[in-house]
Amino acid sequence: MLFTSLHFIILALVTFGLYYLPALRRWQVFSLIVASLTFYAYNQLNLLWLLLLSVTINIVASYYVIYGPTGSQKLVATLGVIGNLAILCFFKYSPLFARTFLSIDAGVGAWLLMLPLPIGISFFTFQGISLVVDTYRNRHVDAYRSLIARNMAKHAETVLFFKAFFPQLVSGPIVKAHDFLPQIKPKYINAVRWEYCFRTLVLGYFLKTVIADNLKDHTYIVTYPYFENLSSLNLIVLLFGYSMQIFADFAGYSLIALGLAALFGYRFPINFNFPYVSSSFSDFWRRWHISLSSFLREYLYIPLGGNRHGKARTYFNLMLTMVLGGLWHGAAWSYAIWGLAHGLALAVERFLTDKGLFLMHSRVARILKGLWVFSFVTLAWLLFKLPNFSHVIAYLRAIAVNTTKPIDSLAIMLILMYAFPVVAYHLHYLLGTRLPAVQLNWARWDYVAYGLLIFMIITNSGSEGTFIYFQF
Repeated sequence: MLFTSLHFIILALVTFGLYYLPALRRWQVFSLIVASLTFYAYNQLNLLWLLLLSVTINIVASYYVIYGPTGSQKLVATLGVIGNLAILCFFKYSPLFARTFLSIDAGVGAWLLMLPLPIGISFFTFQGISLVVDTYRNRHVDAYRSLIARNMAKHAETVLFFKAFFPQLVSGPIVKAHDFLPQIKPKYINAVRWEYCFRTLVLGYFLKTVIADNLKDHTYIVTYPYFENLSSLNLIVLLFGYSMQIFADFAGYSLIALGLAALFGYRFPINFNFPYVSSSFSDFWRRWHISLSSFLREYLYIPLGGNRHGKARTYFNLMLTMVLGGLWHGAAWSYAIWGLAHGLALAVERFLTDKGLFLMHSRVARILKGLWVFSFVTLAWLLFKLPNFSHVIAYLRAIAVNTTKPIDSLAIMLILMYAFPVVAYHLHYLLGTRLPAVQLNWARWDYVAYGLLIFMIITNSGSEGTFIYFQF
């Protein structure tokens, strides 16, 4: 069920109406659980059991870390993390294992290749790991222990709600247990941040329906073999358009998730902070998919040793973290290569910074570094659009050799037209940070701008399409 579909809007409105009825206040969490399971089962009813199995593993593990026999906590937590990863690896990576090591024409290989990919499995698995690890780390902290109810049924309700809450269930943000659990308490309609919800939802729907959904109707041609006869300029503009599309699609989803959560009284972490203004790769990962990068840092990079064991180990930890982060995105080696590319970029950047070679702070230097980071990031998106690595090579070869092919000016104009709002969105942020007075003057026109966004949503939305990150 897409956030942009009529069925979802009806579900959200009915749930919202029941949620704030005073007579049903004690059932608020239950009403959101029912809505969330309905939301998930709408498209994958046959896989609802898998979500519930994942939830059950985390209910049992987190409960017995607190209330189990003394001395068993580490074992229970370890088994809980293994259980989460086992589900993720089996359903997401078995087809990759089959294609790499087995015959896919018959037998086990063919069976593994037919396994369904549950929507959002990467997201709800990471949230489960967060719950188990946070509970283990804070098992002696009274404020956290109080969040794990002694009553197993009550604890089960809490964990099911935490993992299944529909705004973040299938594409995040990845909400950590230590951020979410303290928020579970009665909510009141007079506490809703209406202006925040309005701004966030309108901008999110605009980015998704007007920008991403229109761009997808042009960037679909970045698939083999359709791109082979396009001019080099068209291929470059298409790649730029896809870079704008993937941002608008995922940032749009995240904003909608934040707005929906706020309507029900919950705060989610910001997931995107104008990533295309970054002048370094480390800055990019502080701005892009923030909930994933912070999760990887907190639950993988730091436990691996972070930067505490020398420079060589730091570079290795960076690259390993990014490779695993790449594989988290998809069951294809191209995602691992994408992660490795970003890991190498981060490691090289840190090495140059350590040597004092990446510390140029002039305006021209920042612009040049920003263009380099954006170009690298945009080129790397090819590995998302074309999971078959040979097709990536074919695309790059076409850019190099198709210089004499005729240019399709109309296609270029349409892509640039729909990409322009994303560029303007980032420029508005840059001007606001550099010239606060300009930002203040623009603020008085905010509602005119949001009115225009609503008009564009109504009149110029593209054809409905799934969110790109649903596949992860």
